Amino acid sequence: MIKLVLADDEHLVRGAIAALLGLEDDLEVVAEVGRGDQVVDTVLEHGAAVAVLDIEMPGATGLEAAAELKRRAPDCGVVILTSFGRPGYLRRALTSGARGFLAKDAPVEQLAGAIRRVHEGGRYIDTELAAAAMVGGESPLTDREAEVLRAAADGATVARIAAALHLTEGTVRNYLSNAIGKTGADNRMSAIRTAQDMGWL
Repeated sequence: MIKLVLADDEHLVRGAIAALLGLEDDLEVVAEVGRGDQVVDTVLEHGAAVAVLDIEMPGATGLEAAAELKRRAPDCGVVILTSFGRPGYLRRALTSGARGFLAKDAPVEQLAGAIRRVHEGGRYIDTELAAAAMVGGESPLTDREAEVLRAAADGATVARIAAALHLTEGTVRNYLSNAIGKTGADNRMSAIRTAQDMGWL
């Protein structure tokens, strides 16, 4: 029996996925959580073999949870589910330690197969998402530029971003200017939208 932890902040979606996976003879959902920052402790508590994680969750993203699992529970396989075919997500998921990556609307047979393959030490990457990632290319943003754009996403002022990231205001303006140029945007909000659409943030 493969023990699973399922993480998704949408209760109905999480419940539906859990119910469908529960019909598989060799899969058992031992715990469900709605926040990314609950994943690692839940996996450790239940001795889960595979964590199935949504990308967008409060507390921590599925990618952040995957990276933490890689560090604290390296034997636990990770399958990332996404509603968005953003090219940058696949690269970031693989870098974070995930070995499975597929769309949230995939048939349950496909998800179950991905879980089994990851549990056996293999990889499962949705072919359409992989193709989109290849076409989309690498993120042109440095880690710091992406961090500043993320901090600006809620409309924060330059002063607030600088204080939060322990940078000078001039440095924040430089990073924002670089990011705007690299994304081909006209302004900071347009740069943020472009970077989010590409999965670079």
